[in-house]
Amino acid sequence: MNIKHFIATYIIVLTFWLLLSAHFDKFHVGAGIMCSGLVAYASHDLLFKDTEKHRLTKTLRFITYIPWLIYQIVLANIDVAKRALSPSMPIDPQVVTFKTILKSDVARTALANSITLTPGTVTIDIVDNVFYVHAIAKEPADDLLEGAMERRIAHVFMED
Repeated sequence: MNIKHFIATYIIVLTFWLLLSAHFDKFHVGAGIMCSGLVAYASHDLLFKDTEKHRLTKTLRFITYIPWLIYQIVLANIDVAKRALSPSMPIDPQVVTFKTILKSDVARTALANSITLTPGTVTIDIVDNVFYVHAIAKEPADDLLEGAMERRIAHVFMED
């Protein structure tokens, strides 16, 4: 095990845990420290698989991607709440497919998880390079098909 990879992954995972949990009491921080350690141990080789010269770049790009993703999650939460609370319930569920430009399994997994983390969309399956995504309505599906999230992931993993 490469200790530098483990520590970098641990810091990323713990930071993400703390941002998402927003609870800073002893129990939650302690659980975050332990769980982040387990996740980092199990997955440290996923983020840092490439040559030494690109690791720092990918890590920094991923760290800058996280605030954008959180912003998208907040916007999607507002959209889903409006749809659910509207008397007309403007919900039109659909499954959309798109072929991805992403090459690596790690990048595809990051995109699938980002889609699923965003309320109103769920990645159903990935077959070869084709994503199958369930969307709550046409607008979130169109936003996904526009490709901003995919381009940002491609940028993070230097696949653009």
